[in-house]
Amino acid sequence: MLDNKLKTPFIALVGAVALMASAPAFAQDAAPAAPAAGAAAAPAAGGDAAAAPATAAPAAADAGDPPTMDKHGGKLNVGTMFMDADPVVKVVMIGLALASIFSWAVLITKLLEFRSLNRVTDNFLEQFRSAKSINDMNRIALSEEFDGNPLADMAAAAAQEIELSRQAGLTGGEHKDNIIMRAQAAVGAVQASLARRLSSGMQFLASVGSNGPFIGLFGTVYGIMNSFIGIANTNTTNLAVVAPGIAEALLATGLGLFAAIPSVIFYNYFQTRISAYGARTEGFVAELMNAISRQLDKGA
Repeated sequence: MLDNKLKTPFIALVGAVALMASAPAFAQDAAPAAPAAGAAAAPAAGGDAAAAPATAAPAAADAGDPPTMDKHGGKLNVGTMFMDADPVVKVVMIGLALASIFSWAVLITKLLEFRSLNRVTDNFLEQFRSAKSINDMNRIALSEEFDGNPLADMAAAAAQEIELSRQAGLTGGEHKDNIIMRAQAAVGAVQASLARRLSSGMQFLASVGSNGPFIGLFGTVYGIMNSFIGIANTNTTNLAVVAPGIAEALLATGLGLFAAIPSVIFYNYFQTRISAYGARTEGFVAELMNAISRQLDKGA
């Protein structure tokens, strides 16, 4: 019994000594854990460091992007597109602009010409039909009021030819047909000059109307070709870089259409007016020859 009581404290003491002896070993085993934690923290820090360059890379990439053509404040208009266009495209635009200006000048001139022509012709026909003799016809046709009017010129030419025949003594009935034929020839010469007069400017309108779109298209093709060359050289498809060049190129086609459309419309309109006035002159020639024949029959 006594031995058992002595054994118990002795075992406890031995266990305490063994525990104390083993404590440094536990401390040594636990110490490397701190470096492990530090090592774990280091990779984490390394991960942040790696993330920082990753975020910096897009910034660098953004800094290396091509320019966005903001020299006009991001706003384009006709003037800036013209100034930035290629020299060849500029030449095309200037040519089309001049063609458009000349076309409008022709349009306005022809409109005023036909308006005045019809008004004066109406007045002349009213007075011509009141003439009582060939001399009256000649006087009315040569009046300053009708100077330059085609129908007045026809009447004057016919009357003057008859007067020349009279002066030559060719006034008998046997010469009547020849006199009328010569009068008709004189009127025909005036009609030929009238056709040239009314057709003035029409060839220009026809040329602008038919060729204007193709000239503008040439400028557009050339400008777009340069835009694609710029894309290849800058190695970018950024729309802000590509769009201005394409817009400048398309402006050439727009100018071509702007010049051609009015030219085509008014060309057809003036052709109708010329045909209508030509028919009016044909009717007047028949009326003039009838009046001259009556006066010759009367001996006036």
